Amino acid sequence: MDFYTFVLRKSDPYWVAMCLENGLVGQGGSSDEAVGKLKEAIISFQEALKAEEDVYNEPISVKDLHEFLTVEGNEPQTASYELRAVYT
Repeated sequence: MDFYTFVLRKSDPYWVAMCLENGLVGQGGSSDEAVGKLKEAIISFQEALKAEEDVYNEPISVKDLHEFLTVEGNEPQTASYELRAVYT
């Protein structure tokens, strides 16, 4: 795959990026750092997929996405979310 889709959100004091295709997460002090960490995780994951045959690799569920977007409480956050692509 040439790119992966992710959702980016602020979770004070960090930024968190979650890949929709496999559930991997990157976290950092800035949005760029979170995206960079996610890209590193995706590259490592791709290497594991090539090296091992029994690696779980499925898109995240709607339930997991909802949990990611609601953060700490039961209500969706009023903060902005970004949907982006990361190229590997």
